[in-house]
Amino acid sequence: MAQALAEQTELTVASFLTDLAIYNQWANQTLVDWLKTKPAGLMVQPVPSSFPSLKETLLHIWDTQRFWLSVLQQTTPPQSFRWFGFEGTVDDVFEGILQQSAEMTTYALSLTASEWQEQVIFTSPWAEGVRSRIEFFQHCLNHSTYHRGQLVTIGRNVGLTDAPMTDYSFYFLRT
Repeated sequence: MAQALAEQTELTVASFLTDLAIYNQWANQTLVDWLKTKPAGLMVQPVPSSFPSLKETLLHIWDTQRFWLSVLQQTTPPQSFRWFGFEGTVDDVFEGILQQSAEMTTYALSLTASEWQEQVIFTSPWAEGVRSRIEFFQHCLNHSTYHRGQLVTIGRNVGLTDAPMTDYSFYFLRT
């Protein structure tokens, strides 16, 4: 995984957002690595939360990142797991979220400063609008951060008390 981009270049909006994508990939990898060391049954143990298990929360993060990448690229969104279901295993979810997070990083690295500024169209069953790619990208990564915090809380509810630290400061200060 790439070193913090902000340490390598002048800090710009583009380099900062790209660094957030790299951070998102690192944080998701860190949590998946941790969860892979835990009993598989805990991944599907029901919990009182907005999503009923660790697996379902991870699946939501993956599904939402897939959706937002399509918005950012202005392509047709993939079929949502929420509406069309997901029959895969916990390992499939682990692999999917990591692959998708890498795709977000690759996409961020491909954008020029002017492409970050471009307006993109957003349409969903709940809302629609036109905003800069910057705003939608930041929203997507903020959403993933929110649910990573939820994963830690769900983990505590099923007896996992050794979650790794994935705060942004731990990412950029780790080197």
